[in-house]
Amino acid sequence: MATSLLICLPLALCAADAREPRSDVGNFFPMFEDYAGRSAFPLSYLAQDWPDADAWRRQGRDRMHELLSYDPVPSAPNAEILETVKKNGYTCHLVRYNIAADRATEAFLLIPDGLDAPAPAVVALHCHSGFYYYGKEKITGTENPVQALQDLINGTYGGRPFADELVRHGFVVLVPDAFYFGAQRLDVTQIPSHFAAQLRDKEPGTNDYVQLFNPVAARHEDLMAKTMFAAGTTWPGILFQGDRASVDYLVTRPEVDPGRIGCLGLSIGGFRSAHLFALDPRIKCGVVAGWMTTYGGLLYDHVHSHTWMVYVPRQHNFLDLPDVVTLNAPNPLMVINCLKDSLFTLEGMQAAEKKIAAVYGKMGAADRFVCNYYDEPHSLKIPAQDDAIAWLEKWLKQ
Repeated sequence: MATSLLICLPLALCAADAREPRSDVGNFFPMFEDYAGRSAFPLSYLAQDWPDADAWRRQGRDRMHELLSYDPVPSAPNAEILETVKKNGYTCHLVRYNIAADRATEAFLLIPDGLDAPAPAVVALHCHSGFYYYGKEKITGTENPVQALQDLINGTYGGRPFADELVRHGFVVLVPDAFYFGAQRLDVTQIPSHFAAQLRDKEPGTNDYVQLFNPVAARHEDLMAKTMFAAGTTWPGILFQGDRASVDYLVTRPEVDPGRIGCLGLSIGGFRSAHLFALDPRIKCGVVAGWMTTYGGLLYDHVHSHTWMVYVPRQHNFLDLPDVVTLNAPNPLMVINCLKDSLFTLEGMQAAEKKIAAVYGKMGAADRFVCNYYDEPHSLKIPAQDDAIAWLEKWLKQ
């Protein structure tokens, strides 16, 4: 594993909590804390002895499917290649494929040179970052990116889009646009004009347009979420279905060994990676960066930091996030946390780590889980990328 700053703090240090004296929800916090504390997470692997682990996985996945509440009319991928660019050591295809009967997405498909047999593959999942105009471009190198995009890549990924690094290590890499990002972003020409009046005189694709578009899309999240709930579905349900449909496309590629597929993402990409790993048994190895906490660790004063895209109504009655990610245990899992990450409490991150480690230990597979801490703010910079890639190589290239 590449050298990096890894710091494992004793869980007891979590008590040295530097929280603000007031909760974001003020006098209502004790009510919510008490209610959340009543859940024993009955579908956790730690809640009881499960004599049949496969039956436990099915029960957990079935419950999550019910809670996610999204079952669109299915469709075959019907993929088409829109553009092909030869790069140093690999080829980048821009592809479009169906993820449901009423919706398609675009993705970069990166294929290393010199393959003589089906290769291991990784689904690379982009972040949120309040940056909606682009999706896959945030983690894949493109020609002449606008300055706002380059600034994000520099600050969040240490200047190195990690999908490109994965393909240079011999993985076939699929980088899909998630719902509401990139090719699936909000079409502002089809909403009431007052929502996006500041974009009227701007040229799409320019740096000025991108910087104005992102706040428009951010403000529209509230209305999107309300509409989803009114329609009977959830934002995570739409996201996760799209990611599983991307795996459906990936396994059609002759370059891919379907028995050696992993996933990696940061932030909302880490949240998506956790659930793709958990809910799709085709994923044999996962890396979750910048989104692993207990939900209880967010309640006091961290819910405001997060998008509508991460809430599954009623999930807390059955499974916490670390319980969900273990639904694919004992397949190998790496969690990457940042000590200066203001989006989470250290207490919440370490409690999640402890629970996941306990599940892998109970399964006799302690060596298949690792949680690394980096002395960084919310990011996936080069040392962490190198460790993630080494983990994927260890388990997918055997």
